[in-house]
Amino acid sequence: MKKISIKDIEGVRIGNAQDEAAATGCTVFLCEQGAPAGMDIRGGGPASRESSLLDPFTASDEIHAVLLSGGSAFGLDAAGGVQKYLEERGIGFETGAGKVPLVCQSCLFDLSVGDPRVRPDQAMAYEACKNAQKANYTDGNQGAGTGATVGKLYGMEYCMKSGIGSCAVQIGDLKIGAVAAVNALGDIFDWKTGKKAAGLLAEDRKTFRSTEQEMYRSYQIRKNKFVGNTTLGVILTNAEFHKPELSKIAGMAHNGYAGAIRPVHTTADGDSIYALSLGKVAADLDVVGTLAARVMSEAVLRAVCSAESAYGCPSAKELTEYHRTQE
Repeated sequence: MKKISIKDIEGVRIGNAQDEAAATGCTVFLCEQGAPAGMDIRGGGPASRESSLLDPFTASDEIHAVLLSGGSAFGLDAAGGVQKYLEERGIGFETGAGKVPLVCQSCLFDLSVGDPRVRPDQAMAYEACKNAQKANYTDGNQGAGTGATVGKLYGMEYCMKSGIGSCAVQIGDLKIGAVAAVNALGDIFDWKTGKKAAGLLAEDRKTFRSTEQEMYRSYQIRKNKFVGNTTLGVILTNAEFHKPELSKIAGMAHNGYAGAIRPVHTTADGDSIYALSLGKVAADLDVVGTLAARVMSEAVLRAVCSAESAYGCPSAKELTEYHRTQE
């Protein structure tokens, strides 16, 4: 197994666009030739568009783009910009009356970080499509991860800055990668060592508290639970699969969330994962699903480790430097 860049997976173009001042953005995955796709939603509060296209029982065999964005449900309007971009290039499902681009989208909640009046819109998503042609995707405070934060059990005062991250590997001809925009309620861990990388801060805002342990302090129902969360992920592979198999791969990739985020899949999260087939490599479903979980765990970790401190939220990089000075 060798490490590769997420950009080394053919058949998809990935682009970021963001409004740094408003702390929001979007990331698009363009599949101009069309791609079979599946989806698995585990969080209790998703904001999504055209998810039913990925139901194994619906007729569509492929989609043309996936869009991840901030803005909560307000951001769902942004997919129109992706449709416009693709329609201008004659890309879409042929209806006889014209080609209709099939665009799926999921949003995370970043309204409490920057300016809640500014959300990803059609213009921003269109810009992300243009940037995809330039291969401008990078990890960190970019795209859908611009306003992402983690460790929010006690609100924004004690959370940390997160972002978007990626990981890809190759075994023989098989390539598989993951991109994750990490905006979780819970804490983030290094899936290889179990060491906490980011999450709920203590009163000093330099050391950690355990979100799980804080939750265990009371099992009384919390009617006003903070809901500004959601981790969004995309699995990309050049292996050949159809919707039912891709939905299974997306489900197995959620094990990658579980390996890196605790707690995960809460009612205050909208955790969702897409899986796209971009090639014709014959590969075993269980092998690809297991790899999907592995690269997703690493993508989640890289999302927090590549983030820079911003909007008053410290990053893992900043706290690492702090702890080094204390040794």
